[in-house]
Amino acid sequence: MSSCKYSGGVMKPLSRLSASRRNLIESDSGSDTKEGGASASPGRTASKASKRKNQNIGYKLGHRRALFEKRKRLSDYALIFGMFGIVVMVIETELSWGVYTKSSMYSLALKCLISLSTVILLGLIIAYHAREVQLFVIDNGADDWRIAMTIERVLLIALELIVSAVHPVPGDFKFMWRARLAFSYAPSQAEADLDMVLSVPMFLRLYLIARVMLLHSKLFTDASSRSIGALNKVHFNTRFVMKTLMTICPGTVLLVFSISLWIIAAWTVRVCERYHDAQDVTSNFLGAMWLISITFLSIGYGDMVPHTYCGKGVCLLTGIMGAGCTALVVAVVARKLELTKAEKHVHNFMMDTQLTKRIKNAAANVLRETWLIYKHTKLMKKIDHSRVRKHQRKFLQAIHQLRSVKMEQRKLSDQANTLVDLSKMQSVMYELMSELNDRSEDLERQMLSLEQRVEQLTAGFNVLPAHLSATLSAQHATLIQLLRERDAKVLSPTVPSALSPTAASLPLANPPSGSGSVPVPTQPTKDSPNTSSSSC
Repeated sequence: MSSCKYSGGVMKPLSRLSASRRNLIESDSGSDTKEGGASASPGRTASKASKRKNQNIGYKLGHRRALFEKRKRLSDYALIFGMFGIVVMVIETELSWGVYTKSSMYSLALKCLISLSTVILLGLIIAYHAREVQLFVIDNGADDWRIAMTIERVLLIALELIVSAVHPVPGDFKFMWRARLAFSYAPSQAEADLDMVLSVPMFLRLYLIARVMLLHSKLFTDASSRSIGALNKVHFNTRFVMKTLMTICPGTVLLVFSISLWIIAAWTVRVCERYHDAQDVTSNFLGAMWLISITFLSIGYGDMVPHTYCGKGVCLLTGIMGAGCTALVVAVVARKLELTKAEKHVHNFMMDTQLTKRIKNAAANVLRETWLIYKHTKLMKKIDHSRVRKHQRKFLQAIHQLRSVKMEQRKLSDQANTLVDLSKMQSVMYELMSELNDRSEDLERQMLSLEQRVEQLTAGFNVLPAHLSATLSAQHATLIQLLRERDAKVLSPTVPSALSPTAASLPLANPPSGSGSVPVPTQPTKDSPNTSSSSC
C-alpha cells in the first residue's frame, strides 16, 4: 500500500504534494539520518521511536475514518442500484403483460439494463465487504486480512451475493404452471414466463435499506455514542437502530412498514395469480390490495382467495406480519393514551382532593342524621315514628356512602403506588439507611473511645496498689524520722537542767566507755534531797 498522509478525514498520497515540499521532507529526513549516524544516543532513539509510534496511530485513525466514509458511500450506491433494478423489473413486467411481448427488443433492452445494474450491485457489495475486512484488520491490529474471513462471514457474503444476483435474465423462457382453482377445485394449467419466478425474489434486495439506516444513524456515526455502547456492551446493529426508531416515532415506522408491505404483497399476488385467474379477481391490483388488507388485518371475509401456492404463501406471510403489526399498534396506542408522570401526579392530586371533600360531606351527613334521630326520639314529647324511620334510612345510606368513598380513596392510594412512587420510596429508604449507617459509625466510634477509657481506668487501678504502698512507705519513714527528731529535741534541754550543782560537782560513777562495763547508776540517799529521782 502506498504511503498516505491523513488530513481532515481525507487520505492524500505524498505524490500529490508539491515537489518542493516533498524535497524538503526528504532533505530533513536525510539530515536527521546523517546526524543520527554521527552521534546517536539512547534517549534520542527512544524519542524517535515514540514519535514514529504516534504517527502510526494517527495514520491508523485517519485511515479508519476514511474507510468509514467509503463504506457509507458504497452502501448508498448499492441501495441506489438495487432499487433501480427493482423499479426497472416492475416496469418491464407490467409492460410485457399488455404492451409488448417478452421476445421484443424493448423487453431485451430493459432486461439488459437490469443485468447491468445487478452486476454493478454485486461489485459494490464486494467492495463494501472488502472495506469491512479492512476495518476489522485495523480495529484488531491484525497483520493478515485472511484472519477476518471466518466461516460465518464467508457464508453471509455468499448469501448476500446470491440474493442480489437473482434477476430476470435477457430472453424469452417459458414453463408449464399447474394449479387448482379455489372454489371449483378444477385443475388449471398455463404457460408462464420464467421471469415471474426470477422477478419476485428481487424484493429481497430491500435489506439494503436497513444497512443504509444503520450507517446513517447518528448513534452509529457519533464516536461518543459508540464509546458508551462499547462500555455498556451494546452492539450498534440494525436491531438496535430499529428499536430506537420504534421508541422515538413508532407511529411513522409502523405506517411506512404497513403501506410498503401492502403494496409489495399486492403486486406479488397479482403476478402469481394472473396466469390462473380467468375472472380477473385477484390478478387485478385493487382486488389484490383488498385481499392483502383483509389478510393483514386478520379479517378474512372469504370473498377472495388465492389459487396458486405462490399467492397462498404470500398471503400466509402477510397474515403473520399483520398479527405482529397489530400487536405493535395496540402497544403503541396504549402507550400514547397512558398519562405521563406529571399528568398522573396532577390527576391523583385532584382525585384525592375530591374524595376528601366527599368524605367530609358523608361524615357530616352521618352526624346530622344521628342528631335528627336523637332529636325525634328523645327530645320530642310525641314521637313521630315515620320521621324516625326516614332519618334511620338516611343514616344507613350516609354510612354506606362514607364507606364507599373511603374504599375509593384506598384504591386511589393503591394506584398511586406506581414505579415513580416506588423509586421515590427507594430513594427515601436509601437516605434513611445512609443516615442509620452514619449513626452506627458514630456509635462505634463512641464505643471505641469508651473502651479506651475503661482500659485506661483498669490500668490505673492496677497501678494504684503499688502507688499506695510506696506512698505509705514514704509516709511511714517520714513519720519515724519526725518522731526521732522530736525525741531528740525533748531529751536535749531536759538533761542539763535536771542536774543539781552538787551532783554536777560529784565525780562520775560510771567508768569510762572504753572499759566495756555496764554503767551502774548511783543510788540517791536520804540525806540528799536535791538529787534527781530519775536516772538516765
